[in-house]
Amino acid sequence: MVRYDKYILNQLLDSYERSRLFTGRNKVNICISFAFSRKSIPKYFDESSLDYEEIHAAIQALEKKGYIKIVWKKGRHIVQKVLLKEDHLEEVYQYVKRTPKAEDAALTLQLLETLGGETASQTGRDFIDYLGRRIRDGKSVREYIALNDREKTERFIRAITLIEENCESCYIREFSIRHFADSKVFEGMLPLVGKVMRQFGRQYRDMDNYAILAEHLIYHTPDYVYIKGSSGVLYFGDSKVLLKDLGQGFGICGEDLAGVSLGRTKEIKRVITIENLTTFFHWKEADSLLIYLGGYHNASRRNLLRLIYEQLPRAEYLHFGDIDAGGFEIYEDLRKRTGIPFQTYRMDLKTLKRYGKYAKALTANDRKRLKSALDKNPEYADVLSYMLTEGIKLEQECIELPICTFKE
Repeated sequence: MVRYDKYILNQLLDSYERSRLFTGRNKVNICISFAFSRKSIPKYFDESSLDYEEIHAAIQALEKKGYIKIVWKKGRHIVQKVLLKEDHLEEVYQYVKRTPKAEDAALTLQLLETLGGETASQTGRDFIDYLGRRIRDGKSVREYIALNDREKTERFIRAITLIEENCESCYIREFSIRHFADSKVFEGMLPLVGKVMRQFGRQYRDMDNYAILAEHLIYHTPDYVYIKGSSGVLYFGDSKVLLKDLGQGFGICGEDLAGVSLGRTKEIKRVITIENLTTFFHWKEADSLLIYLGGYHNASRRNLLRLIYEQLPRAEYLHFGDIDAGGFEIYEDLRKRTGIPFQTYRMDLKTLKRYGKYAKALTANDRKRLKSALDKNPEYADVLSYMLTEGIKLEQECIELPICTFKE
């Protein structure tokens, strides 16, 4: 059974809390009202319903208490709207058993201050600061949290900070049990957690949710690094694999990387990271070790690259990716976070012009990111400038196989 008295009062309080009256910024007198319409209160206009008299009785009782004022349509015993009486606000909140938004906001700000002081997560702190500014300015934060559900807010924000503070390899459900005592709780939060981390952590901007987690050793499934080559040997304890015998390469689970070492390293002249999986599978390169990067690298791929660099410090290190804003951002991130002196490979102006007929048009966001890259990276300004001038970008998969012969 609908409690029309509480329904109407809650609608009025919702309007009040969204208004300038609530934030104290109103410069003219305004009234908080709830208009009766077929959409807002359909039973009132349903001739087959018996709720008409019940609704009248409910609102007349509220008017008698001084909570509202009824505005009737002229000449008919039909309600046009009801107005909230602001001098009885405290009683109205008590009547509907609702905590005033101002109180919820103050308590949420206290919670945010506590969480901000506890976290070492930069993304978490930036998100907490953003929420705090919005709340203090009287702006909505409903996109992320509900002010009246601080338990859920705390759990959600802690999830963000726990991800960035995680340093032990685990699966998603293990992470969820460890921190929330339930194997499925964290997965329910993941879509919004991923959204926040992309928005407030620049390094996650182009990562999907699972890639963000993998960056911090939290996996949906076992994390494999794909590797292949025309030269060299991989040792796993007493076992060995000749790379040239596996044309499509093979995957090494991230947890097994610690036991991997390279042999016949003099045969390997180049180490090439490849952004996209299709290109990795069909690409062949003489005297080279190829590693599938999968867009932004994660901890497992960085560990393998560092292991290789320790054993092959004199090899040439190249990154082969899309000729677009994301491709160059991934390249810069790779150099910065591995400390390895990578250079771009087939991401130059000559390649872009050669395969220009396969190019796609830039979006507005592409242009913004390319301009930012151009300001920071003069070393490949020619290709970035050409992309902006011609309004094009090129996917890695459009570039044909190099002509080479594997050494036997």
